[in-house]
Amino acid sequence: MAIEFNSKNFNKEVLESKIPVIVDFFATWCGPCKMLGPVIEQLSDEYDGKIAIGKVDIDENSDLAQKYEVMSVPTIIFFENGEIKRRENGFMSKEQLDDIIKQTFSV
Repeated sequence: MAIEFNSKNFNKEVLESKIPVIVDFFATWCGPCKMLGPVIEQLSDEYDGKIAIGKVDIDENSDLAQKYEVMSVPTIIFFENGEIKRRENGFMSKEQLDDIIKQTFSV
């Protein structure tokens, strides 16, 4: 199950994580975000223990959206050791996102 990241837990859960983290910046009103939701959930289950996968609601956490310069949703940011490794915008299929995960992280 995807983790709900927010302003309070972001540093601990994302930046200080011992494993890679994928953050889906989304909005509840965004159509492509709604389509991406089930993909994020499936990958979260498949990579459980290897990669932390979660979501940030940009309307509830505008400070994080601003900090990471999220200009459109969905935006997916890949973190490793607290650093941004990659950034993708827009909807992606499960296969596309899975390929990007394998290219970005050695899992």
